[in-house]
Amino acid sequence: MMKLQKNDLLVYAVTDRHWLGDETLATQVEKALQGGATIIQLREKTLDEAAFLEEAIEIKKICEKYQVPLIINDNVEIALKSGADGVHVGQSDMEAGNVRKILGPDKIIGVSTATVEEALLAEEQGADYLGIGAVFSTSTKENTRDVDYDLLKAICGAVKIPAVAIGGITKENLMQLKGSGIAGVAVVSAIFGQSDIKQASMNLRKQTEKMLGKIPAALSIAGSDSSGGAGIQADIKTMIANDVYAMTAITALTAQNTTGVAGIFETTPEFLAQQLDCIFTDIFPNAVKIGMVSSTELIRIIADKLEEYGAKHIVLDPVMVATSGSKLISEDAIAVLKERLIPLAEVITPNIPEAEVLANRKITSAQEMVQAAKIICEAYHCNVLVKGGHQLNDANDLLYTKDGFRWFYGDRIDNPNTHGTGCTLSSAIASNLAKGCSLEVSVENAKSYISGALKSKIDLGKGSGPLDHGFVMRQA
Repeated sequence: MMKLQKNDLLVYAVTDRHWLGDETLATQVEKALQGGATIIQLREKTLDEAAFLEEAIEIKKICEKYQVPLIINDNVEIALKSGADGVHVGQSDMEAGNVRKILGPDKIIGVSTATVEEALLAEEQGADYLGIGAVFSTSTKENTRDVDYDLLKAICGAVKIPAVAIGGITKENLMQLKGSGIAGVAVVSAIFGQSDIKQASMNLRKQTEKMLGKIPAALSIAGSDSSGGAGIQADIKTMIANDVYAMTAITALTAQNTTGVAGIFETTPEFLAQQLDCIFTDIFPNAVKIGMVSSTELIRIIADKLEEYGAKHIVLDPVMVATSGSKLISEDAIAVLKERLIPLAEVITPNIPEAEVLANRKITSAQEMVQAAKIICEAYHCNVLVKGGHQLNDANDLLYTKDGFRWFYGDRIDNPNTHGTGCTLSSAIASNLAKGCSLEVSVENAKSYISGALKSKIDLGKGSGPLDHGFVMRQA
């Protein structure tokens, strides 16, 4: 069951069949999610129970694909039968305490409020979040404003649970809510009433982040590279260049440069756990990138913490095999990686030798890349980006998902300085996922970024030198 995080409330999209036209509601919901909506509330007023349930099950699958919660408006039975993540109730509906008794401790409960007293009661009865409004006049409540700015701020300040503002909100007026204490905005027509739902969702998310003074945050769980070309250092530079706030949990310190690794000092499991606790309990990351982890104990700690905090948009670079074909981690560690971490990932980014290990077969052609990716996807229930190269298929990468596959074509760039390309690509994908981009767009943007970093052709060190992670900022 998905846990509610404060970031989930950033762009709270409430459905309405009024603007369907020739599209299905599921299609419109997916467009909103592609644009960066962070939570969906399914509101139905016209469908019978059977049709409502069928629709809820379909939209739940879409929400799972984008790792966002699905909330059912008012109908507890539909929420239970569809596997939705929670229910939102109004003041005239069932009280939050009774909803909690029916749904149990793991579902998300939201309550509509318009006074401090209602908010405090909802919190006491077990609500996880509040919907406060209406904050602006709406088509159903013309020339009224049930909750003005001062009351909105008072309600947010009175409770410990997060709240979204709702009612007449658009990207043009939401800046008026700045400083009120809300965690996000709930909208209907500002997304679903627009001709380009995806773009409207994208615009609203950017404006909401600006209003809240937020930028997306991404976490890198990896080792430190003292030369700065790979590992944590490459990840930080990549994330900053891709406009996200970078955080780190260090699995090991290395003494290395462009010619090789001189020494490794591994983090203890206890200290890695402390790092992750500090991150997830304060600045919750919008995406997580995981690099090389060689210890079975550390792999288990990472998996435990990601599950405990309900981490989303996990990108795993399964560093197991060097370009030469040499194993970089033990068989025991590979087994735990397969069992615990890979199934948690939204996407993994193996190179050809690593894909061969995961699929247990040789890869000598583009068709065999597809076959191996299919095996990995089905075995571990995650999306797979098999990286080309290794003298195979030039610089073309293959993204395989349960819905099919897509090739991302690229030109091989004549640059011997490629230290950290795997770290950089996976971090760039995580950065774009953190910004609300779909997986395909994230891969496309990451490929473009890494091509630019290679084309810049900086030349540092005596061995295989680093990429130019900061080329974007110098071009600006």
